[in-house]
Amino acid sequence: MEKPPRHPSVNGNIPQPIRPDGAGATDLGPRDIMRDRENPDMLVPPLTDAGIVPNLKFSFSDTNMQLNHGGWSREITVRELPIATTLAGVNMRLTAGGVRELHWHQQAEWAYMLLGRARITSVDQAGRNFIADIGEGELWYFPPGIPHSIQGLENGCEFLLVFDDGNFSDLNTLSISDWFAHTPKEVLSANFGVPEEAFADIPTKQVYIFQSEVPGPIGEAKVQSPYGTVPLSFTHNLLAQQPIRTPGGNVRIVDSANFPISKTIAAALVEVEPGGMRELHWHPNNDEWQYYLAGQGRMTVFIGNGTARTFDYRAGDVGYVPFATGHYIQNTGDDSLWFLEMFKSDRFVDVSLNQWMALTPRGIVSSNLNVGPELLDALRKQKWPVVKYPGYSYYPK
Repeated sequence: MEKPPRHPSVNGNIPQPIRPDGAGATDLGPRDIMRDRENPDMLVPPLTDAGIVPNLKFSFSDTNMQLNHGGWSREITVRELPIATTLAGVNMRLTAGGVRELHWHQQAEWAYMLLGRARITSVDQAGRNFIADIGEGELWYFPPGIPHSIQGLENGCEFLLVFDDGNFSDLNTLSISDWFAHTPKEVLSANFGVPEEAFADIPTKQVYIFQSEVPGPIGEAKVQSPYGTVPLSFTHNLLAQQPIRTPGGNVRIVDSANFPISKTIAAALVEVEPGGMRELHWHPNNDEWQYYLAGQGRMTVFIGNGTARTFDYRAGDVGYVPFATGHYIQNTGDDSLWFLEMFKSDRFVDVSLNQWMALTPRGIVSSNLNVGPELLDALRKQKWPVVKYPGYSYYPK
C-alpha cells in the first residue's frame, strides 16, 4: 500500500515549534506551513501565555461565500466564533448596479465602507425617508426594524456590516421578496389595490442580492416624503473625522456622542504605526469585536487567574476580547496596522493601565509590583501613552 508523502525537509525556512531554550521539537508530520507562518505566536507561544483561553480569532477567508449575480457575502457569527456573543459581522461585495434588496432586521446594522461607493435608502417608522451615496471611510447605521436597501455605484463596492447580536445571520433577515413569495396573490391584490396579474412574475423566494442597472445621479432618485427626511442622519464620515494623534499612531472614535443615531454600537478606527502598540488596557462596558483592515499585529488577552493567550492577526481577520479582560495590540509588521474595534454600547470607553498606575500613590504601586522609581517616574512623565484614547473632552473641535 502506497504511503502518503512525508514533509520533504526540515530547514531554517520552515517554522518549527521550538523555543530558543530548546523546549519543543520539530514537526515532521502533515502540516499547513502557511498557517504556521501566519500564526507564529500560536506555534511558539510566548512564555507568558498560560492556561486555557477560548479561540479569539477567525478569518473571513475561512468562511463560506454566498455567491449571487450582483455580488457576494460571507459572515462571522457565533457559529464560526462561539465566544463572540455580542456582535456578528458580514463582509459584502456589490457589483456596479448590484443590489442588496429591500429588507430589514431585528438587529441594528452598523456598516463601514471599505472600497468603492454605494447608495443607501431607508424609511423610518414615521414615514420620513433617507437616501445617500456612501464612499470609502464612511459608515451608516440603521436601527432595528428600519427598512433599507444598498446598491453599488460606478465600480461597485465592498463593505463590512456589524450587527448587535452574535447569533445574527444575514441570510435569515426579513426581505420584501421573501414576504411577497409567502403571501397569497389575492392578499397582495387587496393590499395594493391592483389586479392579481400584477404579481404574476414576482420572485418565488428571497432574492437577497441581485444585478440591476447602475442608478443615475442621486438628485434624480430622491423621493419627496410628505413627512420630511429622518431627523438624525443614518450616515457619518469616519475617515474624514480629525484623528486623535499620539506618538504611536492615531484613532478616530465614533459613538452616540458624535453620531447620535448609533445607539447600540460604538467604534474606533485605529492606526498603529510600525514599532507602535495599542497600550495595555481594558474596556469596562462590554466585549470588544475587532476587524483588521491592513497590516499585521498580535494581541495577548489576559483573562485572569494566571490565564493568558497570544493571537496573531492580519487583514481580513476578526478578533474578540471578552468583557473587561486586559489586552494590547502590537504592530508586528513593516507597515501601519489598521483595525476597527467595536462594542455593543452607545459610548466608547476604556481604562488605561498606564494612567491607572500613574494616578495611584507611588508607594502602593511600588510595593505591589516590586518596581523601582524608574517606572514610576516614566509614568508621571508620559502625558499620553502610545495610541491612548483620551476622554470625550478631547474630541477634536
